Amino acid sequence: MARITLRQLLDHAAEEGYGVPAFNINNMEQALAIMEAAEAVDAPVIMQASRGARSYANDIVLKHLIDAMAEMYPHIPICMHQDHGNNEATCATAIQYGFTSVMMDGSLKADAKTPADYDYNVRVTRNVVDMAHWVGASVEGELGVLGSLETGMGEKEDGHGFEGKLSHDQLLTDPDQAVEFVKATEVDALAIAMGTSHGAYKFTRKPDGDVLAMNVIEEIHRRLPNTHLVMHGSSSVPQDLQDIINQYGGEMPQTWGVPVEEIQRGIKHGVRKINIDTDNRMAITGAIRKVFAEKPGEFDPRSYLKPAKEAMRKVCIQRFEEFGTAGQASKIKPLPMSAMAKRYASGELAPQIGITRVAAE
Repeated sequence: MARITLRQLLDHAAEEGYGVPAFNINNMEQALAIMEAAEAVDAPVIMQASRGARSYANDIVLKHLIDAMAEMYPHIPICMHQDHGNNEATCATAIQYGFTSVMMDGSLKADAKTPADYDYNVRVTRNVVDMAHWVGASVEGELGVLGSLETGMGEKEDGHGFEGKLSHDQLLTDPDQAVEFVKATEVDALAIAMGTSHGAYKFTRKPDGDVLAMNVIEEIHRRLPNTHLVMHGSSSVPQDLQDIINQYGGEMPQTWGVPVEEIQRGIKHGVRKINIDTDNRMAITGAIRKVFAEKPGEFDPRSYLKPAKEAMRKVCIQRFEEFGTAGQASKIKPLPMSAMAKRYASGELAPQIGITRVAAE
């Protein structure tokens, strides 16, 4: 079975100069859509589940769902990632259920809504790094709090997101602090706060440098050329998907997401993992609304879940192609977590600070 850790996958992405979309899943249709898309274009996969998804689907169901995908598509490297872990226990249980990678989001406290201080973030993230690396799993950390530079507000995702209003300083990752954070925690990937947010309502206009601080990514990559960077809240919220939803009875206000060209710019400056959920939710919702509107007498779930899966599959293919992920799966030979554990123990995978990476960027 082609399970792969996030670290091995992102190391390959850095060597080849591409990014990997990380798609959130909650159910079978979403998992199948991702894997069908990956097979169509020979792309490696990051599937991620939030705490909300784990509660909705149940850890046992998710475990066997991913086992099934790995068995059905043994030639596609699959990383199963815990999205926005709120404490050490959440990350530990994810690994117990077969996740090969976890995110410890210490930017917020364990309640997943109160901004945490830097020392707290370092402490809990380092705890998870030690635990995960012992068994070969990868760890993503976050520095800075994800939220809108337009409003200072955050958007909750499955109950994860700060309450109230924060300053620009809190909503932007400090490049100097990023270097210290990577040194102190030894994370495999670092999520950057630079104006993106969860959900569909990210920007009230097409974003520019005032509300989407791509310069922060560029500066951090300059200082940490060997650290894999992560863009959260990076759905592009396509206009055609908004239009389909509203054409068939939806009431979605006009909104803008993260333009694909800005994500591609990020990939040129060290972004290796790009989190996408809203685009797929919109594709599914639009397809289901269309069936309900055109066939009001229909009651067989398969009649609307099949086109919903197909709509999501198309979005996934598009992102694989846009991010350069297509064509990469067959180039990768996944290592088992036991081999990765030995690499961590040897110090081979320790952060390389101040060493220039030679990459296809």
